[in-house]
Amino acid sequence: MTVRLPDASGALRTYEPRTEPLALAPGAPLASRTVFSAAHVVADPFADVSPDSAAAVDWDATLAFRRHLWSHGLGVAEAMDTAQRGMGLDWAGAAELIRRSAAEAEAVGGRIACGVGTDQLTAGTLAEVRSAYEEQLALVEASGAQAILMASRALAAAARGPEDYVEVYGHLLRQASEPVVLHWLGPMFDPALEGYWGSADLDAATDTFLEVIAAHPDKVDGIKVSLLEAQREIDIRRRLPQGVRCYTGDDFNYPELIAGDEQGFSHALLGIFDPLGPLAAEAVRVLDTGDTAGFRALLDPTVELSRHLFQAPTRFYKTGVVFLAWLAGHQSHFTMVGGLQSARSLPHFARAYELADGLGLFPDPKLAEERMKNLLALYGVTQ
Repeated sequence: MTVRLPDASGALRTYEPRTEPLALAPGAPLASRTVFSAAHVVADPFADVSPDSAAAVDWDATLAFRRHLWSHGLGVAEAMDTAQRGMGLDWAGAAELIRRSAAEAEAVGGRIACGVGTDQLTAGTLAEVRSAYEEQLALVEASGAQAILMASRALAAAARGPEDYVEVYGHLLRQASEPVVLHWLGPMFDPALEGYWGSADLDAATDTFLEVIAAHPDKVDGIKVSLLEAQREIDIRRRLPQGVRCYTGDDFNYPELIAGDEQGFSHALLGIFDPLGPLAAEAVRVLDTGDTAGFRALLDPTVELSRHLFQAPTRFYKTGVVFLAWLAGHQSHFTMVGGLQSARSLPHFARAYELADGLGLFPDPKLAEERMKNLLALYGVTQ
């Protein structure tokens, strides 16, 4: 059987899908690295909503996907950018997601960390930004989950300079009951975060970021850096206080950063580990044995898919993530909150299907093929 797929020029080419998936069985928790998958939400396809409506979530399918990730030994990073925070999922929806996922994690013994932000606000004073962060931090801690202090659009708009970031984050870290993860999301993921930490100069911003950590090392479990610059992450990693972890958020260079070098390595908190979850877990189990070459042999071939999904405009990578979850059978439809399924083109979907199928990511290749053909037919491509 073959599939006719469109390329960027509009021409159709013939692709022969694979017939057998990779054998990737659930397994024990990972040992040498702490690995979180930032997980997507599954929309309710039957809800009568518009892109401006509050998110209608299929809670059963959303939680089932988290159980899938936990079964492979991965942690879940909940209510993050991958879950469409600020791009379809508002704070009310995120709060419900945190409560439900944290309860599910407790029930099955899964590891979970949840995003703490300020998305109750569109704009506000520094005092209002602090209050918004405090409200979310209290909810996450009450749920029993670890907190991830996310970058804030409202803080980026209100801050006058680096000192305001130092003050706000210092205040929050003093309040946190347990060590948190600090999250630095670059403007390629969210243009409203340009100039975060008080400067568009990344060297100056890095100095402020590290100043905050150095002042409160006992309250910082780790940092997540999503700047898509491998060397910058390595440089930051080498400047961290003893005991503070670096969780890579670099969806372009994650194999080399997780593998590390003679001076250290990164753990992981990645959106690409939503579709790659079972394969990523298998690769890290190989790394647990000390086999770095075997780890790279499994994970390096996935980078082409990741770079494709995260190509500019990078913030729309979520569309590709949900598309692959549909093809893989983790949900019954390709619908997203906020109507974001329309954010990528048919050629983009075609290439994502081809790359993911080539990696053996689909548990049922025939199902993936049928669903891809249904999408193609919807766009007018006959087979």
